[in-house]
Amino acid sequence: MSELKTRIINDMKLAMKAKDKDALKAVRMIVGAIKQREVDERIELDDAQVLAVIQKMVKQRKDSISQFNDAGRTDLVEIEEAELVIINNYMPAQLSEAEIATAVDKA
Repeated sequence: MSELKTRIINDMKLAMKAKDKDALKAVRMIVGAIKQREVDERIELDDAQVLAVIQKMVKQRKDSISQFNDAGRTDLVEIEEAELVIINNYMPAQLSEAEIATAVDKA
């Protein structure tokens, strides 16, 4: 089992114990998407594949937020934004522009 998948499952257990319904809902969606892809492809996903599933979920949330904003559904926007924050916890940290410039200068 991949490290990222193990972390997600452990976070789901912690959310259950803490009775954090919002976090639990978001983490369950991630676990469900991962399991669905594993069943569809009949493989055990590695970290890169799990990350691809999470990236797809982030893109879906951003698209939904945009559509809900256009429709004036602020209630649904808030729900999607809360899920997006939780899902983004599993994404690798993005480098700042200064860090990128430093890396380019070193190369």
